[in-house]
Amino acid sequence: MRYSSRPTRRTLLKAAGATAIATPAVVAVAAPAPAVAADDTGYDVIVIGAGFAGITAARELRAKGKRVLVLEARDRIGGRTWTGNFAGHLVERGGTWVEPTQPHLGAELQRYSLALEEDLPVDRVMLPTPTGPQQFTPEDGFGRIGAVMDRMFDGSRQYFEKPFQPLYRADLLQSLDRLTLRDRLTQLSLTAEEELVINGQTAIYSGGASTEGAFTMFAHWWALAGWTNAGWNDTQRYRITKGTGALLNAMVAETSPTVRLNSPVASVADTGTRVYVTLKSGASYSAPKAVVAVPANVWPTIKFTPTLPPAIGAAGTQGIAVKNAVKLWIHARKGAGRFYGQGAEGGTPIPMVIPFKETSQGMLYVAFSTDPTLDPKSIPQVKAAVQKLGVDLDILGLYTHDWGKDPYARGGWAFRKPGQLTTLYPDVIEPKGQLAFASGDIANGWSGFIDGAIESGLRAAQQTLGAA
Repeated sequence: MRYSSRPTRRTLLKAAGATAIATPAVVAVAAPAPAVAADDTGYDVIVIGAGFAGITAARELRAKGKRVLVLEARDRIGGRTWTGNFAGHLVERGGTWVEPTQPHLGAELQRYSLALEEDLPVDRVMLPTPTGPQQFTPEDGFGRIGAVMDRMFDGSRQYFEKPFQPLYRADLLQSLDRLTLRDRLTQLSLTAEEELVINGQTAIYSGGASTEGAFTMFAHWWALAGWTNAGWNDTQRYRITKGTGALLNAMVAETSPTVRLNSPVASVADTGTRVYVTLKSGASYSAPKAVVAVPANVWPTIKFTPTLPPAIGAAGTQGIAVKNAVKLWIHARKGAGRFYGQGAEGGTPIPMVIPFKETSQGMLYVAFSTDPTLDPKSIPQVKAAVQKLGVDLDILGLYTHDWGKDPYARGGWAFRKPGQLTTLYPDVIEPKGQLAFASGDIANGWSGFIDGAIESGLRAAQQTLGAA
């Protein structure tokens, strides 16, 4: 969250080179081919999913001369990113912000010469206090949040010494990874005022309650952002001027893989020498290799033969992405201004509101919810929720997407649960027989960000090529 006085830009993290742990492929047990005759007319690799992870993998494989078929369940590419139009402006219904110092994303922005646009500066901050919502200057409000975060993540330079190798200090992480964010807040013995300025963030990021998310997940983000509050604020500062769709389209145009939309996958069978992918329509395709590039929460909806190894199975069953994630765009008449609003944990169904852009009629805001009782399309409900932040909006319209109810996402941003880092990694990123897995949910670095999806797509392509 930004304010009018620019925070100092951090330097590019130098640990970017080590993004994957090299491991041998697991040999798959032979599985029968599907009964339906498969289209095997010349594909070398099938990529399942056309989000940033899948599109990155497809581009890299095509660049090496591989014949690639991309199967996408939706009627569009982009996965959990989705550029649309609302109130006369390009808006993102999914992943929004890009940070040019994130190494993989930064390289793509340079590769395609894509311009960035900076978010509006915040002119006031609304935070909860023991006596109710209170207005602060940006310096004071964000300073209060940053002071608590500095305490919360004290020591992260040691246990996340190399942020792109998250298990580099696994010896220090074993006990920390068992902590929820709530556990860590309790350890700090915060005052009532300090507790209120931070628990809204810990709750929304981890899925609605600070008891749900792993402390190490937020600490990992903090380390990736340079171990500073200024660096963390920068992660919600810039957007691609022409939208995330512009980057995706550029990636596809470079190497032109075959992309089939409206093609949800029902099953994947790995015979040990060939992969058969069957759609819900009954159509089937085959190739020597496949990249599974759908969110981890979606893995259980696909029948894999043979059964997936324990780490992959556990990640899918437990889920990694926040399951009740809803993103809202709010168009309101002039009056409320460029406020950043944050609520207390459990205090409102919409605990975070960020100004986006002025319109001819007023202002666009982006907001987030993980409360399943909220109807994000109800203007009265959204208005009442924002009022609990201390702001009265005269709402003109809403533009929303419930990622938890999206059958091809089953959740929004990634946020690991306690124990997942030290029990699922590195197994969850290893190839399985003829399959490689790619998703921003299982990045070594920026899980939950576009950079992490690109990282995982690059890794999956390398694994596929290396096993060829």
